[in-house]
Amino acid sequence: MSRRPTIVDVATEAGVSKATVSRYFNHRERLLSPDIAARVETAIAKLGYSPSPMAQALSHGRSRLIGLVVADITNPYSVAVLRGAEKVCQEAGYLVMLFNLGNDRSRERVAIDALASYQVDGFILNTQGQEDGHMDMAALRGIPAVLVDRRHPGLDADFVSLDNPQAIRSACDHLVDQGWRDLLYLTQPMVGVSSRLERMEAFRQCVQRHGAAVHGKVQELHTDDNAALVPLLQQWRAAAGTKRPPAIVTGNSVVTLRVAAAIDQLGWSFGEDLGFVGVDDPEWAPLIRPGLSAVAQPTDAIGQCAAQCLMERLGGLQSPARERLLPGQLVVRGSSLRRPAR
Repeated sequence: MSRRPTIVDVATEAGVSKATVSRYFNHRERLLSPDIAARVETAIAKLGYSPSPMAQALSHGRSRLIGLVVADITNPYSVAVLRGAEKVCQEAGYLVMLFNLGNDRSRERVAIDALASYQVDGFILNTQGQEDGHMDMAALRGIPAVLVDRRHPGLDADFVSLDNPQAIRSACDHLVDQGWRDLLYLTQPMVGVSSRLERMEAFRQCVQRHGAAVHGKVQELHTDDNAALVPLLQQWRAAAGTKRPPAIVTGNSVVTLRVAAAIDQLGWSFGEDLGFVGVDDPEWAPLIRPGLSAVAQPTDAIGQCAAQCLMERLGGLQSPARERLLPGQLVVRGSSLRRPAR
């Protein structure tokens, strides 16, 4: 045939009704006589027909699709979480459909509507999640959802994330233990993103807990222009002086990369001119001399946990929204260990 065969073609070839062919594919051969079942099987083989997985799933009331929305697919975090979620979904017999927001919060509702049109059975959402979020439970059309990394004020759903206070505490306490006394926290603009706000607040609490011996400052980086970051670091380090050895804590790997580029431009050395610990442990962190210390997120476990929570909801679990906070792991390398300045 010049076109893809349909179930109607199979029925015509076998001399039976479309409903009879449907019964055959739904493993209800017991409703068919051996002769009719054989005719249908022969027609299928002759035409090379294969049923649509989507159509079969929908006939059972499930699409076997999970809609995954990520804020930015270029962020290694999103990719790592996707892998973890996909493992669990595949083991449960589901396929994952991905929608990338590209950090454009105006597309959140578009993403939900687009995936819902494919009749996905559930959502895993890593949205912008800003304070004035315009999505609510009605937008989900009754489809179960799990939030990852970023809370959404309008969505009362299960939430899975890094334990942000624990991650920042481990970074700051380690730097203080190593003798660094002037801490600068660098982050992308807060803009109501819950994970950024939680990390910033945890940083401030850590500095306050260490008392007058430790000085702390929070700085949002509003531009991707490293030309603005270089003078900022120069002024901060000069203000710290020799009595308060300076160190940087970054909110994620995006900021870490910008800091590494600026430090290289300044000709400074991590561990000598300043200390450093970043949240996220990208694969290139060990390659920047003398190795960048980091708090590694359990991204695979976060993705798997989110998918498992969703599978439980799809299995009929009825309970108040749950929260799962997974601890980060401090990975110590040369950037946070104090060495005599050259």
